[in-house]
Amino acid sequence: MRLRPCIDIHNGRVKQIVGSTLRDEGDSADENYTAPYDAAYFAARFRDDGLTGGHVIMLNAKDSPYYPETKAQALLALRTFPGGLMAGGGITPANAAEFLDAGASHVIVTSYIFQNGKFSYDRLQNMVAAVGRERLVLDLSCKKVSGGYHIVTDRWQNVSSAQVTPFLLDMLSGCCAEFLIHGVDAEGKSAGVDKDLVQLLTCSQRIPITYAGGIGSFSDLDKFYRYTEGKLDVTIGSALDLYGGPLPYAQLLRFFPG
Repeated sequence: MRLRPCIDIHNGRVKQIVGSTLRDEGDSADENYTAPYDAAYFAARFRDDGLTGGHVIMLNAKDSPYYPETKAQALLALRTFPGGLMAGGGITPANAAEFLDAGASHVIVTSYIFQNGKFSYDRLQNMVAAVGRERLVLDLSCKKVSGGYHIVTDRWQNVSSAQVTPFLLDMLSGCCAEFLIHGVDAEGKSAGVDKDLVQLLTCSQRIPITYAGGIGSFSDLDKFYRYTEGKLDVTIGSALDLYGGPLPYAQLLRFFPG
């Protein structure tokens, strides 16, 4: 189990939000924290502490008036920690190279590989052809719908027909290097781990998986470790004191073996 850092950027600022409240209309979201520092500050912290494999997520749509500022912050973070961070948010075969050239170790993709709410194998193959399997991370962030976990697209606003199952994870694991999976129902709420989801992911693991959502205490971390047998990596956002939360970042660094 590794700690994977995160830098979420919304409206040109580093923020922590409640993921389920994000809306393109009005570029709005319920905010837990807005940082007084730019993305380079956090990238430098993670670089200096040797925390690789984190992700920089752009939370504005490409047609948002804030997108240029959000993108500029993402590129700043990537250039500050070259090879140490992944880039996600509106990535397509057409723009992926720009983020890789700026220093991203991988690009993270969700919405592009869906069309009209359905998974598109052709689009996935286009993405693999553009960047290579070894530099592609699939974000399968999901929420519970009718007893199953369905992948959400377009900044978690639209529920797709694709359900996260062992079959889907096995199929997609041959097309990417890793999975990033936010439990959207728990994201940004520091209200505990989505136990059913992380146990599903643990049983289906063939490539590295990073889980995000709901961890708000060391007790939650202990439960996460028990539920997953230490097989999944974890991202902590809103609960981290770097982002205004109660969990001491320095203490977390000692909690993880590195």
